[in-house]
Amino acid sequence: MNEKLVVSEIKYKAVRSGGPGGQHANKVSSKVVGSLDISGSQANSDFEKLRVRDRLEHRLTANGEQILYCDANRSQHRNKAMVAERMVILLNVDQ
Repeated sequence: MNEKLVVSEIKYKAVRSGGPGGQHANKVSSKVVGSLDISGSQANSDFEKLRVRDRLEHRLTANGEQILYCDANRSQHRNKAMVAERMVILLNVDQ
């Protein structure tokens, strides 16, 4: 698996986090949602894609996408980095 390619293929979208946080939470979109099309990814070989789909079939959307989100931090950039880290860990078939 090519980790750099995985990170570059993730489609990111920033959305507003729910919950308390005062006025700041109502103005800032710090939650990050990342999605990756497993079938269309060039980062994994066909064999790796089969293993990923088999192992994660209960987590994939009907279109074969893996979706992760993070709203642990107030920083959108840190949340984006955490989504990328988690995606790489999740797709690593050598674990």
